[in-house]
Amino acid sequence: MMTTKRIPALLTLAVLLPLAALAQPRQNNLTVVPPPARIVSPVIDGAKTTFSIAAPQAITVSLHGSWMNPDDNCYGPLVQDTQVGVIPMTRGENGVWSCTIDTPAPELWTYNFYIDGVYVPDFANPLIQRDGTRLLSILLVPGKLSENYAGATQHGNLNMVWYDSPTLGFERRMYVYTPYGYEAKANQKTKYPVLYLLHGGGCDEDTWESMGRVTAIADNLIQKGLAKPMIIVMPNGNAAQSSSPFLQIPAPEEAAAAARQVRNAYIHSLVGDIIPYIELHYRVIVKPEGRAVSGLSMGGGHTLSVTAEYPGTFSYICPMGCGGNRNEEFVSGLLGIKKAGYKLYWLAAGTSDFTYQGAKVLDEILTENGMPHTFFTKDGGHTWSNWRIFLNEMLPLLFK
Repeated sequence: MMTTKRIPALLTLAVLLPLAALAQPRQNNLTVVPPPARIVSPVIDGAKTTFSIAAPQAITVSLHGSWMNPDDNCYGPLVQDTQVGVIPMTRGENGVWSCTIDTPAPELWTYNFYIDGVYVPDFANPLIQRDGTRLLSILLVPGKLSENYAGATQHGNLNMVWYDSPTLGFERRMYVYTPYGYEAKANQKTKYPVLYLLHGGGCDEDTWESMGRVTAIADNLIQKGLAKPMIIVMPNGNAAQSSSPFLQIPAPEEAAAAARQVRNAYIHSLVGDIIPYIELHYRVIVKPEGRAVSGLSMGGGHTLSVTAEYPGTFSYICPMGCGGNRNEEFVSGLLGIKKAGYKLYWLAAGTSDFTYQGAKVLDEILTENGMPHTFFTKDGGHTWSNWRIFLNEMLPLLFK
């Protein structure tokens, strides 16, 4: 005979009460705080620009922009432990700090915030430049001077290219810009001239793009018909590096140590490795008339060195932010360039640049030795503001 087992009442309550509790709203002492509205920064509103950042735990927050001291350094805001030349920001609702300033003149400026003495970029701003190991937020003020820093509707491609460097003994990376239309079927038989564009000290293959806006400038000038469509090659000028340190791909230790010991190792690699790679893998004009070389600061020195060491390789020579000297080796190198021939020698420097006197010496030596050239100057110092302007001036002169 079957018997029915009864579940004890207390056990039933023990099971059902937690289930009932789950159906009830939970009660606790937490206060629900709605998230703050999305921060927009910077906001350019005509003559005024407002910057904002959320820092609810901060004691002091301030703004530092490159427009405050446009000639104080190469790149924009520097050390993070100074309160010189900063604008205090005011704490508002939900711990959002802000300040409003007169909109700076049209230009590509950089800025950052100091939060309790710590330097940080503007997290609400997606426009970032990388200068070596520092990230700088961008304030692009539209106007005549900055019109080529954005706005093109026909864009070339920027490729990150790894290539073998037998000269240095390891694989390295460079950036290669190809102009709008390079890949088009209709242009498959077109050959292009090449500008080898060299960076300055403390920089790498990314810097002309990140800081110099090279692709935007080239896109705009080519689209406007002001510059010839060209390929622009931006190598890493540090012979002991395989690529930007940000990639964390170090060069082989022994090969890197050897590269540091060889004078002009990089310029030998430029002519021995990079030019042959480009001329093998891209549709380019394989003649001196199809090659230009330019660089800023250290890259300007590399420009002087590679053209003196390999005269006749480049028909367009454009050093920027660097100078010459009157020793016999330097003058002899220039005379070798004169003998080999060239189409354009164009040098540029800011009048308050610490290299300006050296640039004047180079100008004088070229004049004394009957070498046609242009010495382009403007006010300002050893700054990216000037180098972007120089690039705007130089590109239309090439390959004409």
